[in-house]
Amino acid sequence: MLIGFVSDERYVALPGVSLEFLGPSGSVSSRSRADGSVHAALVPGPYVVTLAASGFGAKRVLLDVPPGRPHHFRLLSDRLLGYAWPKWVRSGEESEFRVHAPEPYRLDLWRYGLQVEHVRNLGWHDEHGPRATAQITPDGDYSQTGVRWNSVGYPSRVHRQFVAGPERSGLYYFLASTRSGLRFGFPWVVAPARPTAPVAYLAGTITWNAYNNFGGRSNYISPDRLPSEPTVNARQELRRYTDPNFVTYDADSYAPLSFDRPDPNTDIDPDERATDPIQGRAACHLAPAEWRILAWLEREGVPHDVYAENQLHDGTLDLDSYRVLVLGPHPEYWTKVMYDRVNDWVEHRGGRLLYLGGNGIDCEVSLPTPDAMIVHNGRESLVYPQGFESRFHRSTGVSQAELLGVAFSYAGIMTAAPFRVLDARHWAFAGTGLQDGDRFGTRSLHMRCEGGASGHETDKVTPHSPPDVVVLARGENPDEGGAHLALRATASGGAVFAAGSITFPACLLVDETVSTLTANILRRFLDEGPVSTRP
Repeated sequence: MLIGFVSDERYVALPGVSLEFLGPSGSVSSRSRADGSVHAALVPGPYVVTLAASGFGAKRVLLDVPPGRPHHFRLLSDRLLGYAWPKWVRSGEESEFRVHAPEPYRLDLWRYGLQVEHVRNLGWHDEHGPRATAQITPDGDYSQTGVRWNSVGYPSRVHRQFVAGPERSGLYYFLASTRSGLRFGFPWVVAPARPTAPVAYLAGTITWNAYNNFGGRSNYISPDRLPSEPTVNARQELRRYTDPNFVTYDADSYAPLSFDRPDPNTDIDPDERATDPIQGRAACHLAPAEWRILAWLEREGVPHDVYAENQLHDGTLDLDSYRVLVLGPHPEYWTKVMYDRVNDWVEHRGGRLLYLGGNGIDCEVSLPTPDAMIVHNGRESLVYPQGFESRFHRSTGVSQAELLGVAFSYAGIMTAAPFRVLDARHWAFAGTGLQDGDRFGTRSLHMRCEGGASGHETDKVTPHSPPDVVVLARGENPDEGGAHLALRATASGGAVFAAGSITFPACLLVDETVSTLTANILRRFLDEGPVSTRP
């Protein structure tokens, strides 16, 4: 009888796992096969199932046999992981640190700005019992429901693991480390208890979650739902690798993605500094790249508060308390509520938006609960049908270009190049010494796509862009794929600057011209007077 399958936190099949079924059949032993499947001759009834495998935490499961469908047993590997819950708070509000460690660990809190500042030591944790700091993941698809760490075995106040958000807003990291050399860092967005600065920075927490495949799913790996069987070989089985169009979203509805999961994509090496090259595929467009913007704001002496995207959606971020809103390298996934709030602020209340990334607001998500999101990909290939410019455009009827002035297209994707100046007389280029036709943006910390400030994924002016958009420079990427450095103003006194490039923020700390140009625009946005798009 097929009882089910055993897999790890990546939903990879685990062969050779020992299982004991204790119930109406007495004690029956089994081992998982090469594909992770578990077979046993059992009479129907309730069983206590014990699972154990070298390199993984053992656990017990209550199971009715026969199950309604094959049961998905999940084991958690012996590695160091963690996350804060909630992952974003206001100053003074508490989050719980949820750490999985197969051995005792030390935990420290750091703030990530121009310097990496140690806030305080949060102690050593071992809890006396064997492997008491090792967590247990639920069975089934916990990419939907969350891992809910610390919910098993920690009911006492003695095991309370809560930390209050520091008074100073910012991007914080918890760093866990062990004597054997394991290290893992996880981010914590701390917004101010009340606004303290004229600039608000919006951390891409929703986009981070879209790329988080912990549990076996993200919006790129099995986006609609988990396959019926765990993966044995990704290249042979996962549609991301078998689809000739590279990525195809082919469902009308998608299973939720929980925020209640650790996210290895956002880990930062504790020895890394803001001016170091950004190593790693995901790091170049997620939290580690966002850190470079915050470091640049501090270097330029620009006071700012930091918020999570979720806090824009739920109303924690009061846009009217700020002069400028800054978006990071890849704010790809937004709710319609977020879009409407920012668009109304810019168009009707004089808000000023500094969009420093690329492929922004490309897909709509909804947040049915504070703990989970649903991505509205629709059915998509590499070409958007019926004149739509993005998934967001198709699902909402609104193109992101109507707000940002630009929208992503696939031309130039996964390349990087410098920008070329179109009108050096423009006030944005003051102090750069550039002339028409000069190139800039040649130095970058972006190691996934080396080559310049226009790259990785790029946005361009489209038929849905407002007619008054001015393009200051164009990237030199192949196939006319260079980003359009765009500026627009609104009748209310609002304004939008769009870098249109994921690699752009990785140049701020090391390319003098990119820094000067961005500082010129930000300081003009902070002025009380109107923003002119003319030289």
